[in-house]
Amino acid sequence: MADALLLLLHVLILVYWLGGDLGAFVASFLIANPANDRAARLGAARLLGDVDMAPRTALILAFPTGFALAAARGWVAVDLVWIAVSCVASLIWLFVAWRIHLYHAAPGSSLRQIDLGLRWVVAAGLGAGGVAGLAGVMGWPLFVNLKLLILAGCVLTGLFVRRLTADLGPALGALAAGQTDADTRIARSLAATRPAVLFIWLLLLAAALLGLWKPQ
Repeated sequence: MADALLLLLHVLILVYWLGGDLGAFVASFLIANPANDRAARLGAARLLGDVDMAPRTALILAFPTGFALAAARGWVAVDLVWIAVSCVASLIWLFVAWRIHLYHAAPGSSLRQIDLGLRWVVAAGLGAGGVAGLAGVMGWPLFVNLKLLILAGCVLTGLFVRRLTADLGPALGALAAGQTDADTRIARSLAATRPAVLFIWLLLLAAALLGLWKPQ
């Protein structure tokens, strides 16, 4: 029963990650379209921010659920304490992420700096684990090592998206204030992110395929 629940949770994380990303992707076109009135575009921007919390949450929960599932099925041999540590750490990170969203933490705030630091640490840890596994240090199955690298790639691509959308918040503020350059800034910022978002989708599909295929 525990195995089935872990598998269900891990699958739901993929579903909500892709589904939330798709919703945010569609909303980005509504925001960028100057033919829509300003109120509708700003409303779509708020909707995008809310919907985007689904993939943000899924990313944070992907590793602990996958880690626990891999341990339960004997793919990795680890002490249960490390699974507990990964779950607690992920819940703390999730608390930080949701607090940033609910309280609209300003750029450069301590919470945002903590979140940014956690993402770099997680990306480095996942990447190192995947490389160590491929080198035979850990003795994990090939698909586990590859999925670690894929998740690291998702985190790093998400960080790249943040850099690309650095001007989006100020540009939306300019739209709300009726400034004439807002349309160009918003369109440029959102257009730059779309290839990165599509790349994350490809990574997630590759991870799902590995989960089904399970090359040893």
